[in-house]
Amino acid sequence: MAPSEAPAAGRGASSPGLHGDVLEALGAEIISGAAPVGSVLRIDRLDERFGVSRSVVREAVRVLSSMGLVETRRRVGVLVRPRTEWNVFDPRVIRWRLDGPGREEQLLSLGELRRGFEPVAAGLAAERATPEQCARMAAAVMEMQVQARAQDLDAYLAADQVFHATMLEASGNEMLAALAGVVGEVLAGRTHHDLMPARPNPVAIRLHSDVAQAIGAGDAVAATAAMTGIIDEASAAVRSAAADDA
Repeated sequence: MAPSEAPAAGRGASSPGLHGDVLEALGAEIISGAAPVGSVLRIDRLDERFGVSRSVVREAVRVLSSMGLVETRRRVGVLVRPRTEWNVFDPRVIRWRLDGPGREEQLLSLGELRRGFEPVAAGLAAERATPEQCARMAAAVMEMQVQARAQDLDAYLAADQVFHATMLEASGNEMLAALAGVVGEVLAGRTHHDLMPARPNPVAIRLHSDVAQAIGAGDAVAATAAMTGIIDEASAAVRSAAADDA
């Protein structure tokens, strides 16, 4: 996915095809603990379970291995690895974790992560953003305003993802731009698990507008402060939702 593109507002960066279906099912089971650490997944049983060829299962296992979720051992099979070995920055791992238990804690952890890099990216974007990137962020904010009034949370999410992906791209730092998928899954997780109000907070939209305006004006200090405000507002909303569910 290019940094300037937002992940789909539906189920994020899902893999297509049969191996994608197997991947989604096994990944969710491992993350949730249904397939516990140390358990062995037998390829000859997985192909029967999912009704697919062994090559399809092996491709899914290869992807899970690249995420650190499993490892293949000769004469043993596919072994589920502990959480400390997971690639927690992989957007699919983030999505599966948000689909499972401990969702609020994961969102707050990701909020702390975002606080460490998005304000920095906003400050850099104020110095480096192109006119086209500034226009794209401004248009995304306008779309957020429209969809908030319409209470269309999926469309609002898509615009929000475009805003953040563009801001990270505008930082001019490829490492920061590569984190767009992480942010996109955080935003999607709030929406898909009913942690967003039916009508998005006007304060959050205003802060997005403040970021876009500050970047357009070349004001790094204001852009950094407004982006910090966005993340703090989101974290406060997650805590409030968690308290309401308690």
